[in-house]
Amino acid sequence: MSAQPSAAVPARPASATAGKKKSLLATTAGNILEWYEWSAYAVFAPFIAAAMFNPDDPVSALLSTLAVFAVGFLMRPLGGIVFGRVADRRGRKFVLITTMLMMAGGSLVIGLMPSYETVGVWASVILLAARIGQGFAHGGESATANTYIAEIAPHNRRGMWGSIVFVAIFAGSILAYTVGGSVTAVLGESAVADWGWRIPFILGAFLALAALYLRKGMVESEVFDDAAAATAGAFAPEPLPRRQIVRAVLLMIAMTSGITAAHYTWTSYASTYAITQQDMPAASAYWMSVIAQLIALVSLPFWGRLSDSVGRRPLMLAFAGLMILLQLPLMGLISSAPWTLLAASSLALVVVAIPGALLSATLSENFPTKVRTQGIGFAYSVSVAVFGGTAPYLNAQLIEWNVGWMSSVYIMILCGCTAVAVWLMPETKGIDLKDA
Repeated sequence: MSAQPSAAVPARPASATAGKKKSLLATTAGNILEWYEWSAYAVFAPFIAAAMFNPDDPVSALLSTLAVFAVGFLMRPLGGIVFGRVADRRGRKFVLITTMLMMAGGSLVIGLMPSYETVGVWASVILLAARIGQGFAHGGESATANTYIAEIAPHNRRGMWGSIVFVAIFAGSILAYTVGGSVTAVLGESAVADWGWRIPFILGAFLALAALYLRKGMVESEVFDDAAAATAGAFAPEPLPRRQIVRAVLLMIAMTSGITAAHYTWTSYASTYAITQQDMPAASAYWMSVIAQLIALVSLPFWGRLSDSVGRRPLMLAFAGLMILLQLPLMGLISSAPWTLLAASSLALVVVAIPGALLSATLSENFPTKVRTQGIGFAYSVSVAVFGGTAPYLNAQLIEWNVGWMSSVYIMILCGCTAVAVWLMPETKGIDLKDA
């Protein structure tokens, strides 16, 4: 007997589909700006180090700046848990608007705060407070965006739609590096060090107003609405087994450990390494990073769509194997010549784009709707905080100890953890998230 999909799955009204596409656009625009504001800190780390910490010890100042970068990441699990719980109770839209406001506020504070020369150690305190607030908001934003886009996506296109989350990550970083390269080229490094580094943060705060306007018109996730209605009804579902949730959280932390360490090394630290260790001109390093991330960004929808055909697990395992093989030679390729950063970063980031495109779908498919955002918020944020946010600091410190090669070995070990976790996971492509 021939299948009758039209009877089994009623067609949705065109207005509902249009509403979801508009919501996808609004989520993406806001996510791009949030990642721009987040990435701008890493892009201008050498200049912030000089302005906000003791200028008598440049290495200490850079390490202090990267440590503040890591502290922001360490707040992400708390933000993921708190906002994840709110999103699972009040809805995804409310959280996405709230986190947008918090990130914009933190960016404005960084752009306007006084320097170390003006107020001494209080400059460092203000910077730390702003990054803590941004880290808290960013944890909620990442978890909710991953959940929301996966829930509004068609079942058989969840990988491709979900890749938009990582498109926003790369696009935000590209925007930050583009602004960094432009500001450096127009003003010169002396003026950027003096005051020009503030421009990207002030710009980001004002651009967030446009994204906020778009997000106000988003529709709520039908998957969330259905789950909320079931929970409130007379026949509420049974409590979820704690063991099931703990296992899913541990697997997701292990899975994302190698992904996030590789991602932040090649998007946040590679250019800093080229500038501070290989004497590459800052403007050249910024533009090479922009081109490399743009190349990776273009590949994301392809990887997402491929995963909708062949599954999540084969592509995740391919990433882990390639990164283990390429990490050491690619980092060793970087010299003072700009093309070396371009070649190494382009190849590394195209590999990182493979699991990046799949994260939204894979994370969402491994958690039930009732605790999906909380689970993603905790697992993803912990992994990013522990293995991603500390990567730039760890890289800089190991190089200072003349054992820089160990940072690449560390990433390779984490990619091995990713492979083991993926091997233990079921294949989930195409499932109905209501049945997860």
